[in-house]
Amino acid sequence: MAASTAGWENRPAGPTLGARALGAEYYLPVLSVRRRATAWIKDDPFGVEFAEVQLGAERLAAKGVAIGTSPVPYRLDYELETKAGFVTSRLLVTSSGQGWRRALDLQQGKAGAWEVLAEEEGQVDLPSGGGDPRALEEALDCDLGLSPVTNLMPVLRHGLLAGGGPVELITAWVSVPDLSVRPDGQRYSFLRAGADHKMLRYEATDGTFAADITVDREGLVLDYPGIARRLTSVSG
Repeated sequence: MAASTAGWENRPAGPTLGARALGAEYYLPVLSVRRRATAWIKDDPFGVEFAEVQLGAERLAAKGVAIGTSPVPYRLDYELETKAGFVTSRLLVTSSGQGWRRALDLQQGKAGAWEVLAEEEGQVDLPSGGGDPRALEEALDCDLGLSPVTNLMPVLRHGLLAGGGPVELITAWVSVPDLSVRPDGQRYSFLRAGADHKMLRYEATDGTFAADITVDREGLVLDYPGIARRLTSVSG
């Protein structure tokens, strides 16, 4: 087991929102919720991801699974919920491969303090999971590495689909598949709009990465160069 596992066995199996747990069925408050199911392919490193996302006026919830190939083959499962303002309240992630499994429970309380619980089983040549929650005190959002889902929170909260920016922020960035957590500076800007899409620019504030992201009218990624491009999308 890794450090910071105290209390893990007493926690619920998944995040909760309202009266239901995020599991086979999960719910935001019924009014004005849009449900989306979307799949993406990832080219370098190769992988795929599928997510079910619920979008409300001020909150979202998501559940997804990804398959990755680097630095080792792995499966990643995650559940995400936000509070008002699309601010992350909880991200629960597990990664697993041949002979190993890791889990991360990342929570942000009402006062904004983060809690990081990490668990490790088996042997694999990866950095240790978890991280120092004190380093995340400026972050409102989590950002799951290589996932096209977690850009949604800052984009929606700052109204970037309607224009504006640049907006600079700190996220609690989760590396995959090792599930280590660290603060990460990011910048978003609105570039232009088409009939059925918007284009946003993402930049790492340290200059290590930048991409022009194409999203649909609700903010879900169509094409994120270097990360993922959409395969299918179904509205419910």
